[in-house]
Amino acid sequence: MNTFEDLGVGPEITEALAAEGIESPTPLQEAAIPVVRKGNNLILEAGPGSGVLLAWVVGLLERIPAEDAGPQVLVVCASTDAATRLAESTARIAVGLDHRIAALGSGWALPGRSDILFASTAEAVAQLAAGSVSPDRVSALVVEQAQMIEEAGGLSVIEDVLARLAGTEQRILSALPMTDGVADLAARHFKRTVTLPGPFEIGPARGEVRFRICPEPREIEVLRVAEEVLDEGARHVLVYARTQDHAADLGDDFALRGFTAGAPGDPDARVWLAVDALEAREAALGSDGVVVVSADVPAHPDELDRRHSVSADGVIVVLPREVPHLRALGKRTGYGTVPFPPPRPAADPGADLRTTLEEALASEDTAPYMIALEPLLERYDPVELAAAAVALLRRRRSTGTPSESPVRTPSDPTPVPSWAKLFVSVGERDGLRKGDLLGAITGEANVSGDAVGRIDIHEKHTLVEVHDDVARKVIRAVNGTTLAGRSARVDFDRPRRAPARRGRPRKG
Repeated sequence: MNTFEDLGVGPEITEALAAEGIESPTPLQEAAIPVVRKGNNLILEAGPGSGVLLAWVVGLLERIPAEDAGPQVLVVCASTDAATRLAESTARIAVGLDHRIAALGSGWALPGRSDILFASTAEAVAQLAAGSVSPDRVSALVVEQAQMIEEAGGLSVIEDVLARLAGTEQRILSALPMTDGVADLAARHFKRTVTLPGPFEIGPARGEVRFRICPEPREIEVLRVAEEVLDEGARHVLVYARTQDHAADLGDDFALRGFTAGAPGDPDARVWLAVDALEAREAALGSDGVVVVSADVPAHPDELDRRHSVSADGVIVVLPREVPHLRALGKRTGYGTVPFPPPRPAADPGADLRTTLEEALASEDTAPYMIALEPLLERYDPVELAAAAVALLRRRRSTGTPSESPVRTPSDPTPVPSWAKLFVSVGERDGLRKGDLLGAITGEANVSGDAVGRIDIHEKHTLVEVHDDVARKVIRAVNGTTLAGRSARVDFDRPRRAPARRGRPRKG
């Protein structure tokens, strides 16, 4: 199936999608749109970058009549900013329809009369409690990126939203990763549900792909990454865009900065621009020194493999909210995903600081903070934000203000977790890195990064501390998986006994 028309999507929506440069559905959209259109409940284990928004929006726009009498679809998001961003994207798709789209907490006309209303968890409950949204009119509830709602402490609010609705509405939930808390919510409140995508096997190891996180718009970062790749010694950089319009805009940007851009295989152009991965790969495979740069995160595993099988050191430019999707793609296709940091200056006065930050990146769960900082990334460079955070931390330390978790008193109801030490039979000689092990624990065992403590990599083995209450779960999940190309044995670390002393027995 190659087009939205093949899915039976109406001409108005198809034309609106084409105007946005979207002509072919992703596999996720191809599977989800018919399910939503039939009114079935749906769980999408997918995140931004996979096409998850269109996977449910297109079907709802076709199923819900335009009545202008109050919200028929209530979309609950982690924040007002997320609600606004998603409402804007949906409004562009609904431009040729009579449906009214709106979001709460921002400048939208008559949100109470919208057909599809986007709101944060708190705003959704307030509207239902006040009667501004009638439970009897809501025929579909969408919980968008539930893991982010959980990070903000909002799953209990979702319970409140569900309790206020009639219970007969279509229910759709998206999340990546699917945490234990979200899975429990779905099991209790999302019955007779289709789950997409289906189960998958971890792909064989195929190498690594690097990624650079940046704010919107990402085009400037694409130019920077391409320049860095060329400075590293690449003869050509093959830049992939999702649409022809995007590729043409990138070509103008490169030309403006003095780079010659052309079609894949052009020997006179250092920058090659492509949309169709199969055609570009055929042209590039006969050339030496080609490095791939994706100007957007691939939507599905086949797209990642088709693009980045050309070179072993490609780079993907991603937005903060797309990182979970990229890591899931890497897991499915067998590509390791590693950061591609900006070049360091020749002078290196902050080496100790960078080492500390790199250790934190390898051992801490930073995804919630990236999402929280995303609104600031629209106004500030990531380097500025990092510098402000370091400056604030050092000022607190110099003034004696507590910057770490406070010492808990007996009256504090939050328990201090105990730690268990685990043995992993893969070490430094195998090329194991802290990030590899952390990713395996959080991904395979589905535990949060803050449940993982110190990681000590030795020559032939590794010791890692995890919260005692998840230790057995980690052992079951990671034992037997492949780490750094080797099958890992994981168990509790048991100290070796001292050898028995030889000699005469002591007289009693």
